[in-house]
Amino acid sequence: MNFITRLVGFILVLLPSLVFSASPGEHTQLDLTDHTVGYIALVIFGLAYTLVIFEEQLHLAKSKPVLLAAGLIWILIAIVYQQHGFDHAAEIAVRHNFLEYAELFFFLLVAMTYINAMIERGVFDELRGWLVSKGFSYKALFWLLGILAFFISPVADNLTTALIMCTVALTVGKKEPKFIAITCVVIVVAANAGGAFSPFGDITTLMVWQKGIIQFTEFFVLFIPSVVNYVVPAAIMHFFIPNGTPDAIEGEAIKMKRGGMTVVVLFILTIVTAVSFHNFLHLPPAIGMMFGLAYLKFFAFYLKKTKAKKADEQPALEEAFDQGMGYENKPKQEAESFDVFKKVAGAEWDTLFFFYGVILAVGGLGFMGYLAMASESMYGQLGPTTANVIVGLLSAIVDNIPVMFAVLTMQPDMSHGQWLLVTLTAGVGGSLLSVGSAAGVALMGQARGIYTFASHLKWTPVIALGYIASIYTHLWINASHM
Repeated sequence: MNFITRLVGFILVLLPSLVFSASPGEHTQLDLTDHTVGYIALVIFGLAYTLVIFEEQLHLAKSKPVLLAAGLIWILIAIVYQQHGFDHAAEIAVRHNFLEYAELFFFLLVAMTYINAMIERGVFDELRGWLVSKGFSYKALFWLLGILAFFISPVADNLTTALIMCTVALTVGKKEPKFIAITCVVIVVAANAGGAFSPFGDITTLMVWQKGIIQFTEFFVLFIPSVVNYVVPAAIMHFFIPNGTPDAIEGEAIKMKRGGMTVVVLFILTIVTAVSFHNFLHLPPAIGMMFGLAYLKFFAFYLKKTKAKKADEQPALEEAFDQGMGYENKPKQEAESFDVFKKVAGAEWDTLFFFYGVILAVGGLGFMGYLAMASESMYGQLGPTTANVIVGLLSAIVDNIPVMFAVLTMQPDMSHGQWLLVTLTAGVGGSLLSVGSAAGVALMGQARGIYTFASHLKWTPVIALGYIASIYTHLWINASHM
């Protein structure tokens, strides 16, 4: 490490003198946008994100390259600032970014725990079983799955919602791959659109809410634009859904386990708690979510103490929540009962670490001055409306999380209506391509060979109509905010 530090330091000594962006007496920030260290950071970030884009092909977890990139970028920043006598400037900056991540992390950790608890208690299984057993036609299922995805994703995350709805499509559409392919497309669109009008529906909306730019109730003015974003492509795709009804699927009715509905109620209560902490106590929403986690902990304790009275009760939630992924030390029966937590925990932790890498890496590029440059180019020259539309298009190619975090870090001077617009476009823009959102990527794996990049791409023009229509709808009905 000493050799690497000296080598990088030697390279930095050769750099031209740096430009200071702050006036005397203020916190000094160096402009690194035109110097080698900045170019190195851009290359590092570009290479890391290329690996993220090809995650499915490389079978490389997306958190790994961004974690490495974030560390390298801040190493470069720390070295160059120390060379200019600012020993603690990088520390202060990185602590600011880390605090933003910490709030997001704990909020998501609680939300994921509740979703996992609902999955383990069979809440979503019962919904799936009901849909499968009702004998709906293909067209009716197409609309039912889309509508459910739209209304579940504002509370649950769009990834979990899309996976549940896709399972139903795969179950009933075994003999109609065309139905599965088109339905998967509309599920992705509906899940992303539903998440755009709720602080809990997408990571980007959560970041905007936690930043305090848009208040909790203000997100709901995006409801109608989000509906338009989903309904326009769905109405067109409806005519391409096969006629007929899938064969009836017989089997034992799926019933949720004891306490399933109580977990749902506690999750809603936790959301109310987080909103109340933010609105009335002016505390971070994450503090309210952590407080709400106690509700689930005590209920899990209750299940544990009363399990002897229920012969069919699975091993209690309490130990699974408290011990995390320590499944290998559990008795075989108990480990198998909670194996679903182990699987989900693996995927979700990769996502949480991915957020860490993205926030720290993008924050580092912002500290170097690149985000201010991008803000001037996009928002200063093109105007906020055009820039916010471009943000949505970028989120279809690059994940919407770094794009939105970059916008939040830029803090462009724009109206409240424009902040609502960029929240909308960043949320629904990822639907344009299958790789543009976590929901699309997950469904390509779940419906492998049926729902593919190409099968989604042929519907991109139709989805784009919904994207444009939702933007015009927002500009029209929310004109007073603009």
